[in-house]
Amino acid sequence: MRYKLTFVVGLALGYVIGTRAGRERYEQLKKSVREFSQNPAVRNAAESAAHNSREAAGKAFHAVSDKVGDRVPDSVAERVRSLRERTASGEDDWGTTNT
Repeated sequence: MRYKLTFVVGLALGYVIGTRAGRERYEQLKKSVREFSQNPAVRNAAESAAHNSREAAGKAFHAVSDKVGDRVPDSVAERVRSLRERTASGEDDWGTTNT
């Protein structure tokens, strides 16, 4: 319930701020975000963070699978396999490469 309340408060706050700021401020913020995200240093940091998180997730997967072994229900194991196959294509949902 707390999360729903937080979401509703955030939504209301965003609406109020958005209506007061107007379209001009929205366009200004949008331009700033676009410039920030196109910055090569930011893009490199994001790629590095994504790469490091993939490595950590792989290590965690192997550590857990070594300890748990075959005790994982088939439905869970199938979900994990399908997620691994989906991300093995070289690109994730964010459009970044798995390099």
